[in-house]
Amino acid sequence: MLAIRAGRLFDGVDAAAVECPLVLIENGRILAVRSGTEPPAGAEVVDLGTATLLPGLIDSHAHLVFDASADPVGHLDGASDADVLVAMRARARSALAAGITTVRDLGDRGYLAVKLRDELAADPTAGPRILAAGPPITTDRGHCWYLGGEAIGGVDAIRAAVREHAERGVDVIKLMATGGELTAGTASHVPPFEIAELRAAVDEAHRHDLPATAHAHGAGGIANAVAAGVDMVEHGTFMTADGAAADPVVVEAVARAGIPIGATIALRSAPGIAPPPRIAKMLPLLLAVFRDLRTAEIPLVCSSDSGIAPTKPADVLRFGPAMMTTLLGDPPAEALRAVTSLAARACWLGDTKGRVARGYDADLLAVDGDPLADPAALTAVRAVFRAGVRVR
Repeated sequence: MLAIRAGRLFDGVDAAAVECPLVLIENGRILAVRSGTEPPAGAEVVDLGTATLLPGLIDSHAHLVFDASADPVGHLDGASDADVLVAMRARARSALAAGITTVRDLGDRGYLAVKLRDELAADPTAGPRILAAGPPITTDRGHCWYLGGEAIGGVDAIRAAVREHAERGVDVIKLMATGGELTAGTASHVPPFEIAELRAAVDEAHRHDLPATAHAHGAGGIANAVAAGVDMVEHGTFMTADGAAADPVVVEAVARAGIPIGATIALRSAPGIAPPPRIAKMLPLLLAVFRDLRTAEIPLVCSSDSGIAPTKPADVLRFGPAMMTTLLGDPPAEALRAVTSLAARACWLGDTKGRVARGYDADLLAVDGDPLADPAALTAVRAVFRAGVRVR
């Protein structure tokens, strides 16, 4: 038995911290969470002093296949699968060292994230739990077509693509319901799929007990995804040809359906590192959209879209909650839920991840400071535990 002591605990749900917590762990699961008590005789004790203990972070939207350079697509195009897999292993280690214990990879090449997931299953300290989507399903020369997920031929073709993904062992189906910024010839506000095609994909995914999530920036693509019954919308920025503005009718449809939106808001700023000019110009509009979504009480999961730009390395999620408090006005507890318990539910892991509670996986992060007062404390990592094993 492992007994972890700390100064305080955020359990993934409650805004009130547990003082002087003692978390008991056995066989990778949490046995009990106590306060102010002594550990059982014979337990291995890890005393983290005044640190705050919380659930390991969950990045519901990442791309381990991309290198977070100024040209991630170009660099991937010239690399062998073997070399890419080596780099993905390093990015997975970087994410875990930052306290990101679960990563949902929403777009790889050649099912490399599936392969990496299976590798890491044997050693929980080598990387986070990975939920792999494989190549995202897109149209002919649609967004991210170069990853190998084109489905050409209407409803039958998209059903076949989902079946193939399921047979290859993916954990989630990723659909491209609009174009995107990384693909020439597409536009973020233009939906390439018909509703019937998306609905067929979602139906097929659910037949295989897989969640379906949709990349969707523009209002038309978001509306199509909601009408098709997706389980989550990624980005949800309501981009237009030259800006961004929430469409009240579509916002109401999302809220009525209860579908969470993955706000890929986490980014790291540093001297010489900045968002692409088009996105930087649009940031105030995008923040206004997210405030409108928050006002409509749509669940906002904080994620990263890591890998797609220098501002988004593999460990960038830890900066997201602080951005949600400073830019969107979220209370700190709400921002922390957005990378723990809420993210877990959105990824269909709500019964095992995202909380520090009896029966949950012992994926834990300890940080110096109090993230319930200032989420920026997430960047001051004291310790990480994955499946009850401390990551060195």
